Amino acid sequence: MGIQVVRFEKDKKERWGVLSGEIIRVLQGTFNSLADFLEKGKEEAVKIKNQEKAESLSLNEVTLLSPVTKPARIICQGVNYATHRSETGMEAARPPFNMIFSKADSSLCGAYSEIIRPLNVKLLDYELELGLVIGADITEQLEVTDENLHHYIAGLVIVNDVSARDVQLPQGQWLKGKSFRTFCPVGPYLYLLEKDELPLIHDLQLNLWVNDELRQSCNSSQLLYKPAETLTELSEVLDLSPGDLIVTGTGGGVALNLSPEVNALLSNLSVPYQQKLDLLAEKQLEGGKYLNDGDTIRCQIKSTNGKIDLGEQTNKVVKSQNLVSSK
Repeated sequence: MGIQVVRFEKDKKERWGVLSGEIIRVLQGTFNSLADFLEKGKEEAVKIKNQEKAESLSLNEVTLLSPVTKPARIICQGVNYATHRSETGMEAARPPFNMIFSKADSSLCGAYSEIIRPLNVKLLDYELELGLVIGADITEQLEVTDENLHHYIAGLVIVNDVSARDVQLPQGQWLKGKSFRTFCPVGPYLYLLEKDELPLIHDLQLNLWVNDELRQSCNSSQLLYKPAETLTELSEVLDLSPGDLIVTGTGGGVALNLSPEVNALLSNLSVPYQQKLDLLAEKQLEGGKYLNDGDTIRCQIKSTNGKIDLGEQTNKVVKSQNLVSSK
């Protein structure tokens, strides 16, 4: 079984540990980032996992932080499930290319942090996704396969790719619409994989609830572009480093629901911005699924055989106290 690594704060001090049930076995090393932990702390984590005499803390004594830390590249796959493609007005079939975009690492927050809604954002959406944490430098074109994937993936995390649709779509600003601070809850922990667990990446069940209503339910077997081929493609384009995060896409069930006609209009560069915004707001708010202040989002990812469990996120939406516009 893999190792559940947590990054946490207690008495205004950040530390790392290994989770065992409700107990954190505290690592004695000091790690400034996830990359630093992966380089210097993994061996200690393996050793301390079953040491009952190690310094220990209860989970309820600490504040869990995102195990993915700045600086980090956050590389995302868009519309990578057929069900999500359909609800965004696209053909459900696998497209001829992987849609790749990024989120700013300043959007990272913890599994129990508040998600802050910018005041001008009315179409706030959720996207439960499987996150892959890079475990080795990728600086040249590679052929990554299921057989050698363990060389490049250190572990797995839950990610919620929170999105401001009224920024992302009418403005065509994916980076901006998905990168507001707190728009990337990660954790509660990093699951460091054993080599023999890698095949289970293709059989993970993802479930998301809003106020206890199940909204999303899919399985990673349904990914259109799988982790190995995605890393192969990315290696042709850009460098990746230990601690970087690949966010693999969301299944159906998000608040966004577009017809092909509306999707085409939003993509049309000749249509004025305000017309796009007005049309999107009018059509989307009818569905009643967008997040409101006070809503709670709960996310789980686990393998169907129970061997891998990435824990549970619970995040509440709150209104920003900042008067800065989302435009």
